[in-house]
Amino acid sequence: MRTGLLAQKLGMTRIFTADGEHVPVTVLKLDNCQVVAVRRQDSDGYDAVQLGNGTAKVKNVGQAMRGHFAKAKVEPKRRLAEFRVSTDALLEVGQELSPEHFVPGQYVDVAGITIGKGFAGVMKRHHYHGLRASHGVSLSHRSGGSTGNSQDPGRVFKGKKMAGHMGDRRRTQQNLRIVSTDVEEGLILVRGAVPGAKGGWVRIIDAVKHPVPEDAPFPAGLRGGAEAAPETEADADAQDAAQDAAQDAGGTADEAKDRKE
Repeated sequence: MRTGLLAQKLGMTRIFTADGEHVPVTVLKLDNCQVVAVRRQDSDGYDAVQLGNGTAKVKNVGQAMRGHFAKAKVEPKRRLAEFRVSTDALLEVGQELSPEHFVPGQYVDVAGITIGKGFAGVMKRHHYHGLRASHGVSLSHRSGGSTGNSQDPGRVFKGKKMAGHMGDRRRTQQNLRIVSTDVEEGLILVRGAVPGAKGGWVRIIDAVKHPVPEDAPFPAGLRGGAEAAPETEADADAQDAAQDAAQDAGGTADEAKDRKE
């Protein structure tokens, strides 16, 4: 099980495919998404990685969190999130994740906090049709009407759809498809809408109802990384020859400098 990603929702737009198909997409951004902490089975009782995204001003970070980021040797982050992973998918503190963690065509689940609507009536919250416009209805056109029964049971059942707080809840949109990624800008384009307002934070994980593509990087898609080793003996010989030439050039220059002195 791989880690997910913590991203910021920038908004929605549309793109056109090669055959002219119109595709509505949500733009999600990774801003220096790094591993801040690692939880291990032997020390914490479970395996997980803690990711941080965005950059926060030091003056806006509490003293305890300053020490947390200083221990990880990373800049203070605007938002943190923890993802459960398998033991073989643990990462190292400080590693930065790339949008290429997800491949185009892959299905993902996106979780976020929905837009808050405040206190809403039953027509807006539960799509009631309201009362009649005439025939004795006065000042109650948008009310919910009767909510209970008579003496038996003599009460309102739990779970009755009534007016109340609407929105501002965590919701997960499943089976959204990755359209494309932009490594340079740190963008992920997801087909369709995801929960949350512009500027909100979302968690992206591999879809639980679809298999992970075989070409998806494991344990994660990372930025940078170690320098690649030569693939062939010819490349290795060429690299050794270049290093020898550089050393010879340096030695020749030192000898000439000694003769001049």
